[in-house]
Amino acid sequence: MKATRTAPAAKLVVVIEDDPLVLEATGGLLHSWGCDVVTAKSCDEALANLAETKAGRRPDLIVSDYQLSRGLTGVDAVERLCSAFGKIPALLISADATCPPCEVGPRSYQLLYKPVNAERFHASLSPMVDVINKVLALRANGDARFRF
Repeated sequence: MKATRTAPAAKLVVVIEDDPLVLEATGGLLHSWGCDVVTAKSCDEALANLAETKAGRRPDLIVSDYQLSRGLTGVDAVERLCSAFGKIPALLISADATCPPCEVGPRSYQLLYKPVNAERFHASLSPMVDVINKVLALRANGDARFRF
């Protein structure tokens, strides 16, 4: 299977994963699809790394492991980033197949179970990228409902 895909240029994706190999692989894959990527092992690190981007650029998408270190979850990280930047689409990935989708928080974040191959990962991101593109177009046209 060919892992090369295209994504709309300049989409900023935050990847939060406490396993360094998975973090590097996920970030590299997203980068190969044309995304700008900020990677972090924790939410605190993600916020610090985002502050270093151009003018604290707002993420377009969050991809997070469900079970992070120190008892935190990806839901905790996503909700904290949303508190800082406004509503952001999110994809959670879990190695625990017993983690039901209803457990991923009140905002109904999409949940994938590991192992996730590149094809399935890309297919999960595509609808989110379509929504992001529509919101950005509405925002560019002055629609106040989509100002964050």
